[in-house]
Amino acid sequence: MRIALDAMGTDQHPAVEVQGALAALRELPGDFTIVLVGDQARIEPEVARWGDYPTGRLEIHHAPELIAPSESAASAVRRKPHSSIVVGLKLQREGRADAFVSAGSTGAVMAASLFLLRALPGVDRPAIGTVLPTAAQPLLLLDAGANVDCRPQHLLQFGRLGSVYMHDVWRRPHPRVGLLNIGEEPEKGDELTVEAHRLLAESGLNFVGNIEGRDVIRGTCDVLVADGCVGNVLLKFYESVTHLMHGLMRRALDEASVRLDLEQVLSAFDYTEYGGAPLLGVNGVTIICHGGSPPQAIRNAIRVAVRARESHVLGHIRRAFRAEGHAGDATAPGHADRSEGA
Repeated sequence: MRIALDAMGTDQHPAVEVQGALAALRELPGDFTIVLVGDQARIEPEVARWGDYPTGRLEIHHAPELIAPSESAASAVRRKPHSSIVVGLKLQREGRADAFVSAGSTGAVMAASLFLLRALPGVDRPAIGTVLPTAAQPLLLLDAGANVDCRPQHLLQFGRLGSVYMHDVWRRPHPRVGLLNIGEEPEKGDELTVEAHRLLAESGLNFVGNIEGRDVIRGTCDVLVADGCVGNVLLKFYESVTHLMHGLMRRALDEASVRLDLEQVLSAFDYTEYGGAPLLGVNGVTIICHGGSPPQAIRNAIRVAVRARESHVLGHIRRAFRAEGHAGDATAPGHADRSEGA
């Protein structure tokens, strides 16, 4: 297995990516190779700086161009064919890598994934899946911001994509799918959510109905479906909760003269523990990380990519959509997908 890692994506590239890659090679089980994609002249000194790593399992693939977060995603992908994002995804399309991990521009990673890997048949809108902690088990939120304007069938597709992903990668035997809404009753919500509720209820998925905002953190579902606008608002709210809780608890503990490891207490809210967010619905494995990711987050994103390939989730998603009548060849030109066999 070969994982292509964009070495120029984080705010502190390539140091963070190199440290994360070396940590993954040293600490994670499995026989996989990491291909660092980026400016070779900057990557090599970082690799040498951090010492030993498993021989023969780390490679560097030179990509001299960089797509900045401020650039227009679609035009940057066209104008910079030698960027680390485009080159890394081409390696996967050509069968020279089995997955791609990047903390670069989310828009550019999405645009390049769609252009180079293409969407799977039956998937109109590939979606970003983000893991959110709950009082029970973490859940997968789809969509976390890729698609602002959605139709009911898109939410149905998000539910199907998330169900397969949670079954394969998170090993949930019967993933519960919920629809984020303003009330539990099927008739609650706007036209989008009312019709999406009907489609999900008739889909054959393990649909548990509408999920109100107050119930999200209780962990009443495994896959939470929402359009990208609502999903991104929820995601950003979640990200702010840790900072608020940390401040409130620290103040209370200081006033009571109590010592407590808050980082350990709040570790369930630490996004670095969950790795990156999968872009589901494209013909490949693309994992998107936060631009401010530390080495631990890169390490865990590599873990997610390895698990996705080991579980053959891509082939299972393809078959799930074919079973719904979306037959066709999902393989992009030149991309030898090896995930169908198991």
